Amino acid sequence: MLRVHFTGLDLARLRLAGDPDALWESVLSLHRLRDKQGESIFGDWRSETRARLNGETRLLAPLVPSRGYFPDFLTPPEGVLGLDSGMQALRETPPERVHQELGRLSTVRTLPAWIRSMAEGDSRAFAKLTGALQAYHEAAIAPYWSHIQAQIEADRAVRGRALLDGGADALLSSLPPMMRWRAPVLEADYPVDRDIHLGGRGLLLVPSFFCRRTPVAYVNPELAPVLVYPARHMSECAPAEVTAPRSLGKLVGHTRSAVLGSIGGGCTTSELARRVGVSAASASQHAGVLREAGLVLTLRNGSAVMHTLTPLGAALLRGGHRPRVRSAAQSSIPERSTPATM
Repeated sequence: MLRVHFTGLDLARLRLAGDPDALWESVLSLHRLRDKQGESIFGDWRSETRARLNGETRLLAPLVPSRGYFPDFLTPPEGVLGLDSGMQALRETPPERVHQELGRLSTVRTLPAWIRSMAEGDSRAFAKLTGALQAYHEAAIAPYWSHIQAQIEADRAVRGRALLDGGADALLSSLPPMMRWRAPVLEADYPVDRDIHLGGRGLLLVPSFFCRRTPVAYVNPELAPVLVYPARHMSECAPAEVTAPRSLGKLVGHTRSAVLGSIGGGCTTSELARRVGVSAASASQHAGVLREAGLVLTLRNGSAVMHTLTPLGAALLRGGHRPRVRSAAQSSIPERSTPATM
């Protein structure tokens, strides 16, 4: 089990990554490429990606084994800014850190000669690593980036709404079932027994499309705390949350029905366009029509606008079924106590 210990300052410094992390997705997808689980989600991706690869998996596999430790330097924080930023940070990894982390890896498995030479500071071997990782990303991640972004945005909408409704406590409670918030400790299923004491540094939560079963954290306790967790896939949501009734499509049109069903817990116009697969202008136009009908509420947030469902829009999406109203006694809220790399 993994236990992440929070202080009050850590809760104030809790953050949610704004975009998928290019390097975390690349590294974690290597696990999904080699396992056989999640066929409905990853099956087509596996077969299509394998057809495009040209030996990159063979090179990277010793660095990213199917289970256990892989070096922290493979996933620098800059990966959330995009592949170019992440790769630049990776290339700037201090040689002594490369040596130390590869040394840790060598204690549990025998490494190929080129990785051993990289640990000793061979720049050509390091260039071989970055070239293989870049080529792997282009084959396995880049063709699906829009889909990955849409899934991460949908997950962020769920977490963001929880944060707005109940603060950091509600956000942590909304995380996937393998993670359990028991204030002031976040517990998670994990392959080893480990404690992370944040000590006022805060925590960056990074939703990941390819992370499955357990979250992942840096091993080095001196690095800024990051916890990568499995994003909620749209295929795992209840049908009412991701699809509108067929009758609604007949009433408002299939595209507009898809727009209404894709807004979920809230999204910007660009996010909505990606989820539905239309242009931003089209998404804005459809959202405007739905807003005039009283089904959608649009609020400006800086240079962006955020679309959310009104109660009428949510009821229409559910097919007109209202949630059961509880009595005042049933609605009372019980008192609560105060609150690595695999």
